[in-house]
Amino acid sequence: MSQTVLHAKGLEKRFGAVVAATEINVEVPEGACLGLIGTNGAGKTTFVNMITGYLKPDEGRITFGSVDITGKAPREITRLGVCRSFQIPQLYNSMTALENLEAAFGIVLLNSASGGWFVSPRTPVPGYGAPIRELAEQALERFELTAYRDKVTRVLPGGVRKVLDIAMAMAVQPKILLLDEPTSGVSAEEKFGIMDMVMGVVREAGTTVLFVEHDMEVVARHADRVLAFYDGRIIADGKPDEALNHEQVLKHIVGHTQHATTGQ
Repeated sequence: MSQTVLHAKGLEKRFGAVVAATEINVEVPEGACLGLIGTNGAGKTTFVNMITGYLKPDEGRITFGSVDITGKAPREITRLGVCRSFQIPQLYNSMTALENLEAAFGIVLLNSASGGWFVSPRTPVPGYGAPIRELAEQALERFELTAYRDKVTRVLPGGVRKVLDIAMAMAVQPKILLLDEPTSGVSAEEKFGIMDMVMGVVREAGTTVLFVEHDMEVVARHADRVLAFYDGRIIADGKPDEALNHEQVLKHIVGHTQHATTGQ
């Protein structure tokens, strides 16, 4: 049986009179892939932000392995191995795709015991055993970004920007990766190909994944477990075919007349 890598217990978050999250209890086993669904304002991103340190819960506790990460700063949590991508990609827009990845691997080197501001271009990055440029080139190939190697990030298509943001997050070799709406802004023609490729790379690395998603076909295709949020609470937690067809999920998220797709 897989060990629990992340445990959120009794999480509560309020913004004045607005309850953004309440009674959130989730255990995530190592190697799992969880899809987080719900309408806008349901509490999905609040949950992700509490896990990654961008919001401090008013009540409750979050543990990563044996470490209590409740209220820790995002940088501290990232260094422990919990990383994320964002709905709006966080990129260096004046730099090329290659330079963005070099920056990501450079930060890994800087944060290591052997890191420093002045290092040789051939200094190996701890955990990889190869220099920054080589690792960046490998990441471009792995995430199918080679064609965009020397293009300035600000002019890249939306789907490419999403993938680059995820590739940069993966530079840390995270134990957990949280993806906030990875297919938003991506065309219908591209979404399955992009998500299939990204999830293939991430799962091959053995990374535990939690992803926020509004497209039920994408959720059914990639999640092995679904958490459904409504009004700040989790109203369903189970396998995709169970959760996506749960009575409350059909009523509040999928809709009365639209049945969830659970096939591959």
